[in-house]
Amino acid sequence: MEKSEQQFVADSEPLYGRWNPNSALGGIFAVLAACFLFYVVPGYIVIPSDMQHPLLSPRFLPQLAGWMVLALSTLLMIDGLIKPPKREEVNEFRRGVPVMRQALMVAAGIVYVLFFEELGAIGSGVLATALLFLASGLRNPWVYALVIVFPVVVTLLFIYVLYVPLPAGTLWESLSLI
Repeated sequence: MEKSEQQFVADSEPLYGRWNPNSALGGIFAVLAACFLFYVVPGYIVIPSDMQHPLLSPRFLPQLAGWMVLALSTLLMIDGLIKPPKREEVNEFRRGVPVMRQALMVAAGIVYVLFFEELGAIGSGVLATALLFLASGLRNPWVYALVIVFPVVVTLLFIYVLYVPLPAGTLWESLSLI
């Protein structure tokens, strides 16, 4: 009794099992989102006493983002437990991703975090976005105009629409004093 080729392929692609990447990452992000929602937001984001509308509260956007991450990570965890993905070579973590691309993505995050106060939201956003665009391998020079547009629009949206003060940057403040 010989196996057909389809049965052989089906038998050679075992499932990850219950501890697959989807359920593990979903569980980790669910725990982190819960810690963020129930410890960080109430403990570190202060609501002004004269706040009249809860949607204008400084806690609104962080809570909204936290609940969305919690819901989506829980769904990812449940989906991974119910339907474990098949182990395939293409789906293995970081397989085939060039090291330079990974390094540029990590560098973008580090630049944004380390230079946020010095360069401000716009300056660090421009640098981080440029590194992310380089990592993505974009070749069209017109796309790189978005390196400036994205951080400027997002910063102005936060400052003038959402009333979230973002730093202008100590570098720019020292240049304006001259």
